[in-house]
Amino acid sequence: MYPTLFSLGPLEISSFGLMLIVGFAAAGWVAADGFEKLGLPRDEALRLLTWAVLGGILGSKLWYLGEAVARSGLEPLLADLEGRGALGWLNFLRAGITWYGGFLGGAVAVLWSAHRARLPLLDVMNATAPACAIGQALGRVGCFLVGDDWGSATDAPWGVAFPHGIDPVDFPVHPTQLYETGWLLAIFPWLMYRRTRSRFVFGEYLILAGLGRFWIEMFRRNPTFVGDLTNAQLTALAAITLGIVGWWRLARRQPIPPAS
Repeated sequence: MYPTLFSLGPLEISSFGLMLIVGFAAAGWVAADGFEKLGLPRDEALRLLTWAVLGGILGSKLWYLGEAVARSGLEPLLADLEGRGALGWLNFLRAGITWYGGFLGGAVAVLWSAHRARLPLLDVMNATAPACAIGQALGRVGCFLVGDDWGSATDAPWGVAFPHGIDPVDFPVHPTQLYETGWLLAIFPWLMYRRTRSRFVFGEYLILAGLGRFWIEMFRRNPTFVGDLTNAQLTALAAITLGIVGWWRLARRQPIPPAS
């Protein structure tokens, strides 16, 4: 576990930040390759990557802020940040990179930019489906390295303690960050294989990623939101439903394209 790689004055360069950059770079390369496979300009994938970064960070912050306000209200959050001074606000800007908020923000930004460039949105979505999986997988490695987003206590031999993590814990817990990384790396080859064979491979990504997150959430410690379901599980169910409906509708309307 290496939460901080080095410091520049009060600014700490974290291993999560490094893995975030690596994840975006890998996602950009995979997306560019997908653009070529589907007959789209490779350079457009790199341009859309910029929008994915900006939209993803903004979306994750808004999601994080919304969850914090829903839990305790806005005033306690602002009071806590003001008590920490400028460094507290800096830490707030670095914290809260939630996947679903980042995914929604990045998707909106990419689709908006692709629409303005008159790119076929369905092809853009299908080309970027595997990129989403590999980028998310590498980002979760960053969560593990900084000791954040771990799961519930466990006596399993692979349990990990994070005594010096961002969110410290001195007893073994489920390394749910690596569970998600493993799941996403497992579905990545399937999505690469399907991107020229499926009418809506992005829907398959939504289904598979949602199923994995719903299962992994059972080992985490997030509070329930509706009944016994957490906010992440509800969002996963929404992603699964959207993927199934989209895939079914497109499969009925048009034949599946032949593999290139």
